[in-house]
Amino acid sequence: MAKENSFDIVSQVDMQEVDNAFQQARKELTQRYDLKDSNAKVELDKQKHEMTVEAPSDFVAGQVIDIISSKLVRRGIELGAVQWGDPQSISGGNVRREGHIISGIDKDTLTAINKDLKALKLKIKTQIEGDKIRVSSQSRDTLQDVIAHLREADFGQPLQFVNYR
Repeated sequence: MAKENSFDIVSQVDMQEVDNAFQQARKELTQRYDLKDSNAKVELDKQKHEMTVEAPSDFVAGQVIDIISSKLVRRGIELGAVQWGDPQSISGGNVRREGHIISGIDKDTLTAINKDLKALKLKIKTQIEGDKIRVSSQSRDTLQDVIAHLREADFGQPLQFVNYR
């Protein structure tokens, strides 16, 4: 009997790269002439996987988020990994926006991915293991087709394919 080939579908973010991008964005924020005196603040909580932007207006907050986003892209972090909340008014007429960094795949998304893979009618086996899905098959070509299909699909967060054997 032929050996089974498999890979895992995960959604992981390298928090060290996020921290590096965040530090670069913070530095640019203090150096840019149009944002230098705007009193905009950015904070990163690595344990909670959250970013906070405080700015005097929604427009300035959007500019700061654009700076952070450009730094994340340069560091290889997909923008779908950060979900920004709606602007909240805080004291002094300032605005706060919080961004949550997605780490892991939630149960609803796991089931949606699993149903999508079952609908392909390919000879594959899927198994949900915590916050990842293991896909196995006899054929490597079938696994490549699954990966190609998942790259085209949008599940609201970036997916990575690891442990390909």
